[in-house]
Amino acid sequence: MSSSRKTSRKPLLYAAGVVVAAVTLGLVSWQATAPEERRRDTTSSASARTTPEPDPAAELKALARRDAGDKLAVGRTDAPVVLIEYSDFKCGYCAKFARDTEPELVKKYVEDGTLRIEWRNFPIFGAESEAAAKASWAAGRQDRFAAFHAAAYAEGAKAKGFGEDRLIELAREAGVPDLERFKADMTGEQAAAALRRDQEEGYRIGVRSTPSFLVNGQPLAGAQPLDAFAAAITRAKAQAKAGQ
Repeated sequence: MSSSRKTSRKPLLYAAGVVVAAVTLGLVSWQATAPEERRRDTTSSASARTTPEPDPAAELKALARRDAGDKLAVGRTDAPVVLIEYSDFKCGYCAKFARDTEPELVKKYVEDGTLRIEWRNFPIFGAESEAAAKASWAAGRQDRFAAFHAAAYAEGAKAKGFGEDRLIELAREAGVPDLERFKADMTGEQAAAALRRDQEEGYRIGVRSTPSFLVNGQPLAGAQPLDAFAAAITRAKAQAKAGQ
């Protein structure tokens, strides 16, 4: 993904040991672990109780926010399939996905109402990554997230860095109308809080590298070919139609 890999591949326990998500470069194996055996009350069979175990897939699927006011999302809130993307603006593979695959998904699945894409800022490459994440949120406040996203992931954009002046230049390139508001927003507490929310969600489910995805709760990682996403979306749509 980058010569300066700073990700850890140590899996993180999620939902009290129910899910382990181990993410590696371009390939992921997310699997459910067997829950610990609950203690039984041996003193009285009448008082023994069985507590249903949480469903990891259902919990991951429930991460879709489906918020009509989400400025970092595209597609209908009632779309049968939601693709959640955890990405970093300094990630080369994220840029590849943004340029080569995402536009095709929008054209084929978002526009016909099948798919909703929800972005999660997940900066893992230091201060500039975090600054770019906050800047994208600030651009979204003025309905220019998609344009900022495209400008920041354009060919050669990463090489120019994401210092403050460069972020303002990208905002101007993205057509953000009020640059003074943009500068205030990207350094404000609301941007920091939004970033923390996305990061905490990603770390909680075990995301350790970018890009990582959930397709109706089913994990998919790396800038995989369009066919891999198409197959996952088709499968998720069929399961949603069947009520699964």
